[in-house]
This record gives sequence, C-alpha cells and structure tokens, in this order.
Amino acid sequence: MRLLQADGRASIRSVAEQVHVSRANAYARINRLIDDGVIRGFTARVNHERAGQGASAYITLKIVQNSWRTVREQLRELPGAAHIALVSGDFDVLLLVHTPDNRTLRELVLTRLQAIPEVLSTRTLLVFEETDLLDAGPGPGPVGGSAAISEE
Repeated sequence: MRLLQADGRASIRSVAEQVHVSRANAYARINRLIDDGVIRGFTARVNHERAGQGASAYITLKIVQNSWRTVREQLRELPGAAHIALVSGDFDVLLLVHTPDNRTLRELVLTRLQAIPEVLSTRTLLVFEETDLLDAGPGPGPVGGSAAISEE
C-alpha cells in the first residue's frame, strides 16, 4: 500500500518486482484491496502553491449540536475545501482549505463559513509550511527512495 500511496501510477510489474511476488499475485492483491474498500481510488498529490492556491489554513468550527450532517454538506461545497473532520475536544469540526491568497481566505471565513447558521464560531490557523509525509523518503525526486507494499 505504501508503494501505491507514493506512486499511484506504478505499474503492476513494478509493484511485483519491488515486493518480490509475481505480477499475477500483485494484481490479485491490489484488486482485493480495491474490492475490500481499503484502496478507495488513485489521485494526484498537488503542490497547492504551484497550482495557484498559495494560502492554506486549518479552520476549527464549533457547531450546533446534532448538525454535523447538515454542516458537512455545506462545507463540501466551499471552494478550496480539502479535508473535513468531525473531531472531539474544544471544537467540533476541523476543516482544511486552500485558497489563492489571504484575501480569498478571509472572504471564505467571514462571508461563507460564518453565514452557515449552524456554525457558532470559527478559529483560523494559517499554514506557514507543510510536509507531505508520503514524499519524505530518502533518495532523489518527490516520491523518495524505494518503498514496500504491505503483504495485506
């Protein structure tokens, strides 16, 4: 799984060679992971700054009790929303957004988020720098060095 997380475009042959199994075995294992819902899909990891989304923030929200499903659907519609989580602790929801700049981020928070009736309060945490742990392996290039796919 780690190999596919690092490079979702890796060929079955490449995966099989790196984990020392036959292509048929690698193909069957990957298909089983897909069929079992372990692998939900294959996507591109984007450098948001290079893609014109230079401002990122985690936004915490306190929401009206029992309004999670309603709020979640409204948050899904926000431009730049990347991750939404219902959490425990001092706030209820953690939202990750990517926007072109701080002005757009400000408008998103003050105009869009705070207009949702079920949102009681927000707190914005600007991201100054981030590290994608999938890119943090040794070796050259954005994917890192060699990786191994899990046996299961």
